[in-house]
Formats: sequence, C-alpha cells, structure tokens
Amino acid sequence: MSLYVYNSLKRKKERFESLKPGKVGMYVCGVTVYDYCHVGHARVMVVFDIVHRWMKQLGYDVDYVRNFTDVDDKIIKRANERGIAIDVLTNEMIAAFYEDIDSLGCLHPTREPRATEHMPEMIAMIEALVEQGRAYVSGSGDVLYAVRTFDDYGKLSGKNIDDLESGSRVDVDKSKRDPLDFVLWKMAKPGEPAWDSPWGAGRPGWHIECSAMSCSHLGDTFDIHGGGMDLKFPHHENEIAQARAANGGGFARYWLHNGFVNINAEKMSKSLGNFFTIREVTEKYHPEVLRMFMLGTHYRSPLDFSDTALDAAKASLDRLYETMKRCRESEVCHSGNIATPQSSYLPSAFTTAMNDDFNTPEALACLFDICRLLNKGLDSDEDVSMLFDQFRAMTGVLGIVQHDTEAWFKSGDVDSEHIEALINERSAAKKSRDFARADAIRDQLSAEGIILEDSPTGTTWKKA
Repeated sequence: MSLYVYNSLKRKKERFESLKPGKVGMYVCGVTVYDYCHVGHARVMVVFDIVHRWMKQLGYDVDYVRNFTDVDDKIIKRANERGIAIDVLTNEMIAAFYEDIDSLGCLHPTREPRATEHMPEMIAMIEALVEQGRAYVSGSGDVLYAVRTFDDYGKLSGKNIDDLESGSRVDVDKSKRDPLDFVLWKMAKPGEPAWDSPWGAGRPGWHIECSAMSCSHLGDTFDIHGGGMDLKFPHHENEIAQARAANGGGFARYWLHNGFVNINAEKMSKSLGNFFTIREVTEKYHPEVLRMFMLGTHYRSPLDFSDTALDAAKASLDRLYETMKRCRESEVCHSGNIATPQSSYLPSAFTTAMNDDFNTPEALACLFDICRLLNKGLDSDEDVSMLFDQFRAMTGVLGIVQHDTEAWFKSGDVDSEHIEALINERSAAKKSRDFARADAIRDQLSAEGIILEDSPTGTTWKKA
C-alpha cells in the first residue's frame, strides 16, 4: 500500500517515493522566537508531527529538521522593549516553545538548528548568487536577489511575475533594480547584532536562513519541505529561487502546506491581533484536547477555532479515555503493553486513511469504530484483546490517549483535596449507616461537576 501526498508544487496528489530508499529528509519552517506560540503555530507543529510519526510507522528513517529563527527585526524590537539581550530573549522563548510543544505530545525533530549558528552557510550561498549575477549590492549597501534571473519564480505559488510587478509599490525601496527583488543580507544599523561578511557587517534576510539551513543539513536535494500555507509566498518561493540557483540541486521534491487556523473566518495571526497563545488555551483545556481538535480536520483545510469546537474535541477524547479505562480494568483484555504502534495491529481502513495524504479525520473515524466495537465486546464479556491492540496502536500513531485515565478525568481546575476529603467523609458516613449524609455528599459533588463511581475496591471520581 503506497503513501500519497498532496504536492503543492504540482498541485496534485502524488505517490511518495523517497530520494534514498528507506530514508526521508524533511525540513519544516520553525518559529521566530520573540513571543509565545499561538494556536496557528501549534497546528504546524501537530500536522508535521503526524507526518513524522506516520513516516516512521511506514518504516522510514526520518531526518526531520526544524529551525529556529533567532535573529530578526521583531526579536531585536522585543529585546529592546524589555531591556534584555537578544540571546536572553531567544533562549527564554525557545524554552517556552519546548514546554508548549511537549505538552501537545509532539515528538522532537532530529535536529533543530538556529539561524545564528549558520552564518557561514548563508554567506556562502549569497556569495554564490552574487558570483552568478543573480544578486547585487544595492545603493543602500544591502545585498538583494534579482528575482527575474530565476525563470521558475512563481511556480510554487502559481503567481505570474508580471502580475506581481504590476501590483507592487515601486517606491518602497528606490535602491532596488526591480520592485520584486528581496533582501539577502542587511547592512547593520547602530546597536543591532551583526556578523562580518564580504559586504560589510550585517545580518541575513529571513528567506536565506531556511535555504541555507535546509541544504546544510539535508543536502541540495531532499524529500519534503513543509510549513503553513501563509509561507508559500513569498517565503517558500524565495527559498526555491535562492537554493536552486546557488546550489544547482532540485531543493525540495515534495511541498506540504497546512491550512490556516481561522477566527470568525479570518486567519489567526499576531499581525492581526486575533490570536490565542497555546498557553491561554491550555489554561482552560488539556493540551491533548487542542491536539485532538486539530486532528479532526484535514491538515490542508482551514480550521475554525472556537470553544464549541474544543468542547466537542474534549467530549470525543473523554469517550476514548473512558474506553481505555474500561479496558484497563477489564479481565477480558489480555494483551501486554505495546511499546510502539505496530503495523500488524493497525486496521486496513486506518492505514488507507493515513496513506491518503495523512487523512486524520478518516483515521479518527476508524478509531471510533473500533472504540464502539470494544465497548460492545466489554458489555458482553468477550475477549477484546485484538481490538484493544488496534485501539492502542491507532492512538499511538495519532499521539492521543497518552495519559493516565484516572488523571485525565481529574484534570482541570478542581480542588482535589476538597473532593478527596468529601469522598472520605462519605465513606465514613456509609460505614456508620448515615446514608442521608452520604447521599448529600454525592449530590454536593455532582453540583460541583464531579461524578463518583463506586466499585468493590473503593470510590473514584472524575469531572462531568
């Protein structure tokens, strides 16, 4: 069974064939580390975590590279506003990034290069472009890429170069030979971080960073380049123009782009000010709820963010956790722990869905079919071991239902000590045959959104 991916460069699904048998090289544009990540960032990370997981599931040795942009106008501005050194800010934000992404259950990439660690590679790429006559030093001292020297410019985004010029503002930078040309190297301003180069002290433009880092780690030609739909133009278009012209390689063979996260039909972004950070959302919802919410829509489609959608994702996860809890407690689930999701345990419908351009909504539908069969089998005391193996294998691939079931139902803004104290008081009341008090405590906890479950081994609780 073959994997098919939607290649943005070709605008169609294609059968995936890696450049090197059994190996996949994948580069994904990371974050600019000047602030906390928002839900739009989370979608990129979850989407390509799924791609990463499924490639590994198919048996590929995945070299997954995702960068940090740690020098940029926004970073300089934010560090100055806070009165701290740039590296203090970027290290703080990278640490926060890991906290957020780890909470979402994302596996770490193979390598996570920082832009500031790759200045020699960027300078070398710019030098090659200058030598070829594809780049020039402008009147302002910046080094610019001459877009019209690259014949395939606009192929990824489907934009016509003449239409781009007619729609541009020619008075933005009069030192440009063409309004479409973009910066490769910026001359340093007083007080800004700078690196020595053949053109004087300065720092790289944003686009050259990813071209240099991806080729440095994965070679002049590699398998997959990914990122958000908003990066297709101009960032990814510019990456192609730089890398292919400088190195002569094919650069990325497959381009994968995830859709926007929208609020009221408008893209979530910091520039529009309509964003929620991951931390703001996970103050109210468990991080796995956010992950589940994202898996419910195909990665290429827009995703409408709302409390209603998150509540629905929470309800779906509760159902899966309830099933997991029943299986763990049942004597008819005889299987041991599965350390890694094994292909032999995955239903064919699930594999078909994932091989169809990582179709997680269809994969989830298969998971819930198995969930339904599991509960039906548990109700009739059947041996559901095989179904349980399938259930755990699928949740492992998707990165959900990865927490302790008891802890899951107790997560959130609750006073555990208060609840446990009332449960103990209720147990004492039952022992002394004060059933009125025991019932009153149950009613009190129910009013507080807490459900009690009595069993021969004691009383447990969960949030309603």
